[in-house]
Amino acid sequence: MTMTPPGGVVPCSTRVMNLSHFLTQTARRNPDDIGFVWREQQWTWREMEARVDAMAAALRDRFGLRKGDRVLIQSANCNQMFESMFACFRLGAVWVPANYRQSPEDVAYLAKASGARGLICGAGFPDHAHACREAAPDLAFTIAIGPADFGEDYDALVAQHLGRTVPSVAVERDDPCWFFYTSGTTGRPKAAVLTHGQMAFVITNHLCDLMPGTTREDASVVVAPLSHGAGVHQLVQVAHGAKTILLPTDKLDVPTVWRLVEEWRVTNLFTVPTILKMLVEDESVGRFDHSSLRYVIYAGAPMYREDQKKALATLGVVLVQYFGLGEVTGNITVLPPVYHSLEDGPQARIGTCGFERTGMQVEIQDDNGNPVAPGETGEICVIGPAVFAGYYDNPEANAKAFRNGWFRTGDLGHMAEDGFVYITGRASDMYISGGSNIYPREIEEKILQHPDIGEVAVVGVPDPLWGEVGYAVCVARPGVAPESLGLDRWLDGKIARYKMPKRFIFWEALPKSAYGKITKKMIREELERRGEIASKAPA
Repeated sequence: MTMTPPGGVVPCSTRVMNLSHFLTQTARRNPDDIGFVWREQQWTWREMEARVDAMAAALRDRFGLRKGDRVLIQSANCNQMFESMFACFRLGAVWVPANYRQSPEDVAYLAKASGARGLICGAGFPDHAHACREAAPDLAFTIAIGPADFGEDYDALVAQHLGRTVPSVAVERDDPCWFFYTSGTTGRPKAAVLTHGQMAFVITNHLCDLMPGTTREDASVVVAPLSHGAGVHQLVQVAHGAKTILLPTDKLDVPTVWRLVEEWRVTNLFTVPTILKMLVEDESVGRFDHSSLRYVIYAGAPMYREDQKKALATLGVVLVQYFGLGEVTGNITVLPPVYHSLEDGPQARIGTCGFERTGMQVEIQDDNGNPVAPGETGEICVIGPAVFAGYYDNPEANAKAFRNGWFRTGDLGHMAEDGFVYITGRASDMYISGGSNIYPREIEEKILQHPDIGEVAVVGVPDPLWGEVGYAVCVARPGVAPESLGLDRWLDGKIARYKMPKRFIFWEALPKSAYGKITKKMIREELERRGEIASKAPA
């Protein structure tokens, strides 16, 4: 007996467009438009398409890369890094970008955990390349961006294969395209699996909610690593033929940002509140014409109201805020320019992270997964096409991340009657510094490797520049003088610089609960009692 499917509809194939086709489409429509600018070089869309085809041919024919293989990328922003994303996508391979500021040990872990088949590494990171080879002996190839002795030269491979055309490999909606590394409460990075179908929705959603009206006449300047949110943002630019301009230096140089905004008539940029604060407070902002800006998009952390006012007074009503984790690729809520106001009236919507993104649904839930009433605090949960496929090779993390089909953000908040969402706290001890998620457990484990440290607890405390910074409260072993340890020097090279605690405080012992546990709540209370941090104002 043949069963009739629900609704009488026979499910069809879930095949979707390969994301690399965005570049192909733009190159067809606007072949001679400038698509990418870095330092003194410019590439048209036709040239970018040709270089991506060439690298895809090299990866496929020279190194045997196939659909589903992972390629780890360790590089500062450059045209080759951006091209490698499309080359991987074109072959149905998975792009695995690392935050280039991470230590060799951190990146070596990613090489092993991702099961990477190859590594594309900037010439300035030989220690990272060697660490990856040692940790992941199954790496079949290493390609160097720039002259280096640890791999074949990227541009030489492109030159050898120019003129080759590589058709995009057929992909389905749930085929992975990007391992977006995030961290959990254990401190070990987890690979959020982003897929071709999911990312097609994300790109459409960004164009709809964050920067409507984006066309080939637009331009975007990059002030953050392409390995994470900025990479998603620039992929969006390609979809509508807007050019991307990279900073000529690895480090943020504010006058250069404003010079490029004026020179290229930049219309949008993606950043985090701490960098936006630096941009608008630098004297150079008044020396260059930034009137072309339509959307200055910030995410990653709340923005202090005074900083928001300064940005609005300096740039005009161009601010766009969004709330979203890597697992949802930024697609949870949005606060458009119209809700950013210099005046502290109802239109300003002070303290909110906005309302639900188009096509997404947010629900505030209690500990049992039930929705709570408007204004009541609970965990912010989300469903929709932007939610990732899950964590790679991590069933335990997946079980914790999803409940009844909802993705659990781990953030606490409430929703007003009119649908605006307010984040009120965090379910974990994670803190955000300069737009980067910092997980104390990872830092604590590193500090505890020091032979003269017996106990440690790292907590995030408010900071006017970075949003939050880490305080490491330590207990030295008996007979050891704390001032002799130099923990900041000892940690140098063992953790990324942005994870380094701002202060190291030594106590004779850490307060513990009745169960003998060190709790962050008790640490904070003791820091307040000792006057190390300000007491919270009464509610």
